[in-house]
Amino acid sequence: MGFGSTSITPCDFTPLLGRIQGKAEAELWEKVRQKAPRLSGVYGMLNRSGELIYIGKAKNLRARLMSYFRKNSRDPKAGRILESTRYLLWESTPDEFSALVRELELIHHYRPKYNVLGVPDRRRWCYLCLGRSPAPYLFVSKRPTEKAIAVYGPLYRAFRAKDTARKLNDYFGLRDCPQSQPMHFSDQPQLFPLELRPQCLRGEIKTCVAPCAGMCSRGEYAALIDAVRAFLDGRNNRPIHDLVQRMTEAAHRCEFERAIVLRDKLRPIQWIAEKLAWLREARRDNTFVYPLTNETGQTIWYLIERGRVRRACYEPQTELHKQKAQELLSEVYGPKPKQLEGIGHADSVLLVAGWFKKRPEEKQKTLSVDQACHLLGNV
Repeated sequence: MGFGSTSITPCDFTPLLGRIQGKAEAELWEKVRQKAPRLSGVYGMLNRSGELIYIGKAKNLRARLMSYFRKNSRDPKAGRILESTRYLLWESTPDEFSALVRELELIHHYRPKYNVLGVPDRRRWCYLCLGRSPAPYLFVSKRPTEKAIAVYGPLYRAFRAKDTARKLNDYFGLRDCPQSQPMHFSDQPQLFPLELRPQCLRGEIKTCVAPCAGMCSRGEYAALIDAVRAFLDGRNNRPIHDLVQRMTEAAHRCEFERAIVLRDKLRPIQWIAEKLAWLREARRDNTFVYPLTNETGQTIWYLIERGRVRRACYEPQTELHKQKAQELLSEVYGPKPKQLEGIGHADSVLLVAGWFKKRPEEKQKTLSVDQACHLLGNV
């Protein structure tokens, strides 16, 4: 019973697990009233087939679950979920922060239909990817693979991310044709030289360097890839400066239609630059140890690295807890950090940043890695 192991609570924390069953709302309500604890945690709802259809988190499990049965005040979606529910599971967590992270972990693992379906496109997360050899280009994916050269995100609004990918491919001259289209770089030897022509309009109007038609070498195309990465990594803002300058010059010449076209190219490129800059800042500023004292007076150290909750342990008040904390600090922050299992998604960056944005006083309690190590030395 329960949702399985996790690395974001202390290894010696024992969660309170619960499972109830009921064929009708009234039966489930009575069992929740009797058995659900007033503790923070996560809960899952299963249908008659035992399929997990929804995962949620709560600061108070009993209060949150009871709210599903208030027909006059509950959200319509909550009513639909409850209609399909025959089993309820819960798992307590040390505190609300842990419940929030655990919820995200479980949603990514199980992908229950009411958590991932019916969500407006603008609220689904996607990633801007650079890849697909032999001539990489930018594309949008909900689940990027390790084959991609680089992945940027997560981003809201897939339709806007796709438009941005098109605009950037146009600006840098990268191809975006199907993978079935053969590439013929100019420095690629051919046994029987052929007269090649661009296979799409982009090659004709010079918004693609047309590697399909031998109009660029591998080295020239690789230089474009480097330029794209420099922009998306925040090392070179030349595309924005260039488009702003060209748009301003067109307006001064009263070429207003041309200025509008340039403005429409500029907006999505500015949008992606701002989003990625925010993510870089969130990752850079969110590497620390977060001591959080729960309602029972226990303090847990959450080891956060580049915006991801990687491990958790009890505050080192005893020799045993000190040894465990030293081990985990070495794993997460050491010179050769161990490849850890965990959420493994950039979504955690947004979760952590959002937590501290709503609770700026909590950020003041965090410890740098050096401070945490110094405290361990004094235990």
